[in-house]
Amino acid sequence: MSAKEILLDKIKRKTATIGVVGLGYVGLPLAVEKAKAGYRVIGFDVQDKKVQMVNEGHNYIGDVVDAELAELVKEGRLRATTDFSFVKDVDAVAIAVPTPLDKFKQPDVSYVVNSTKSIAKYIHKGMLVVLESTTYPGTTEEIVKPILEESGLKCGEDFFLAFSPERVDPGNKQFKTKNTPKIVGGITPDCTEVAAAMYENVLEGTIHRVSSPAVAEMEKILENTFRHINIGLVNEMAILCKRMGIDIWEVIDAAKTKPYGYMAFYPGPGLGGHCIPLDPFYLTYKAREYDYHTRLIETAGEINDFMPEFVVDNAMKLLNVEKKALNGAKVLLLGVAYKKDIDDYRESPALKVIEHLEAGGAEVIINDPYIPKFRHGGKEYFSVPWEEAIADADMVIITTDHSDYNYEAIVERAKIVYDTRNATKEVKTNRKKIHKL
Repeated sequence: MSAKEILLDKIKRKTATIGVVGLGYVGLPLAVEKAKAGYRVIGFDVQDKKVQMVNEGHNYIGDVVDAELAELVKEGRLRATTDFSFVKDVDAVAIAVPTPLDKFKQPDVSYVVNSTKSIAKYIHKGMLVVLESTTYPGTTEEIVKPILEESGLKCGEDFFLAFSPERVDPGNKQFKTKNTPKIVGGITPDCTEVAAAMYENVLEGTIHRVSSPAVAEMEKILENTFRHINIGLVNEMAILCKRMGIDIWEVIDAAKTKPYGYMAFYPGPGLGGHCIPLDPFYLTYKAREYDYHTRLIETAGEINDFMPEFVVDNAMKLLNVEKKALNGAKVLLLGVAYKKDIDDYRESPALKVIEHLEAGGAEVIINDPYIPKFRHGGKEYFSVPWEEAIADADMVIITTDHSDYNYEAIVERAKIVYDTRNATKEVKTNRKKIHKL
């Protein structure tokens, strides 16, 4: 039997051992699903704390069911380690590590490079490697493949390599890792076949095969750039509507009655999360190699980046109407997470709002039911009960529309409410206290 046939047989009979590098928001749910499907799974991470928590059956990711993780660990289906030498024991490994931007908005693929080098030390014949981290088109072929082939093994013959972009939407009640359609693009047709077979035996979602890793990489960038640009458009509309005295939320509600040709996007205090604010800039970086400037993407980025400043500027004007200065004002900020009902505050626009408020001399009080404390800009912040803080606050700014909040009570007890998420749309009383984005 060939290396491909042997691996396909192991995948089919579920005797393959699967590794997952990076046990974060993408990697841990993926490891859990693979273990639930009947495979033996080894999770790799450089953080001792994460490894220890997994091995103790303690969950730290919202989209993972605590009891499922504990049971899989107890049964020996899933374990974690910081020792990459155990790569020698796996038949397939997925790389799900961060791909951030540096301060110049240039891609930082160091996590991918370091993970690939760690795998390359122990790669063996008949092994599958899949990159899931979002990155620019060409990464799998131009960076990952050469590093792995330094082992002396040949891609497509001795080992198999593919790109399959993660599609994780934290807090989504309908679509999880298990049932979200998956894109797979291999270096060779055999690479695609093996990678697709693995996902077909793990996931319920459709496995869509594409002709190359570059197509799969570009597809992921297109997904997030689509959202990035449309959010930029609606944020610009919100800025203009504010100046014209028009309610942007009413405009959107009217527009979405059209059953074709329109998809509703909503404004807010800015972009947050691990994908939308970052991924489009991977494409702008790669486009320069082809002497092309992605003007639309960059313009949308400028608009979205401006929103936290726009929020604080409006807050200052609202305080001014009450004959109060931003300098010295007490501002209660409701919500630090980048979206509702999750504990993820990576790239959250609330952080930029805090920066601008404090730069203007405001005293910022934080409440987030999902985030008891966090560090930002070298400073530690603690969530305090809003019920206790609201009486002394000169203004309440809603930056995250968590379902836990009692918006009727908040509006009733606040002096001024500046709602950047339209969270108070159902509040019927004290409407004059409410000011929208």
